[in-house]
Amino acid sequence: MKLATFTHNGETRIGVVRGDGIVDLAAAAPGLPRDMVGFLEAGDGAMAQAREASAGAAAIPLGEVQLRAPVLRPGKILAIGLNYRDHVEESGMALPEHQTWFNKQRTCVQDPYGTINLPFVSTMLDYEAEMCFVIGKRCKHVPKERAHEVIAGYFVGNDVSVRDWQLRTNTWQIGKSFDTHGPIGPWIVTPDEVGDPHALDIRCWVNGELRQNSNTRHLIFNCFDEIAHLTQAFTLEAGDIIFTGTSGGVGVAMKPPVFLKAGDVVKVEIEKLGAIENRVVPEKAETVIG
Repeated sequence: MKLATFTHNGETRIGVVRGDGIVDLAAAAPGLPRDMVGFLEAGDGAMAQAREASAGAAAIPLGEVQLRAPVLRPGKILAIGLNYRDHVEESGMALPEHQTWFNKQRTCVQDPYGTINLPFVSTMLDYEAEMCFVIGKRCKHVPKERAHEVIAGYFVGNDVSVRDWQLRTNTWQIGKSFDTHGPIGPWIVTPDEVGDPHALDIRCWVNGELRQNSNTRHLIFNCFDEIAHLTQAFTLEAGDIIFTGTSGGVGVAMKPPVFLKAGDVVKVEIEKLGAIENRVVPEKAETVIG
């Protein structure tokens, strides 16, 4: 099942993508929550109800809706760094003995086809194609062999990075959290449709030029390792998003480095999960209060 957040006729709600259309769960199953986090919190029963209700329901053509980030306001966004061997090598660093995590602020979330800001304060804008997943069950101290039980589904992400701001500190957080620098989507694909999440081709193009070309089998710490590790420290909750790392081929590692500029179009595609595509636009340097 493919779960999406969409806007239609001025209203934003959730639905099930079926072929070239989307079933509006507000109409097909009006008792279900209308936002993705609420839906995931409702558990396996809500998932089964959505599956059943969408099977024979009328669908709205995808061309008539705006697909939004599948989780608009996640509780947490956690991202792992240096998690593909080729990316570690191009970064000139040693293979990690332990997982390296940082936060992305949830205000970075962007729609799958929304624009990416070229920051007013930097020209060192870069892309990072990543597989993401969303937590479906509140969990703590999850053993690796049971980690698959808490994943609601997988989707495509771009961990957009402002390299000079990222590398000013060891935490990386601010340079990874600029507004619009977390495009995700186009929908959440449930695990039954994905199969093995560690055998998916992942690619990134900039203006049609292939920059990243890898497979999730090359993750140093896979999705289940990540859950087992994180939940030793803190509770993960339904709606939390995990970015699983990027492969080699990022712009900062090119010789000389090549950064994104206004007008560039970045496309990230993952086998079985779909693709997102985002154009870079100059950020408006305007004060916003309230």
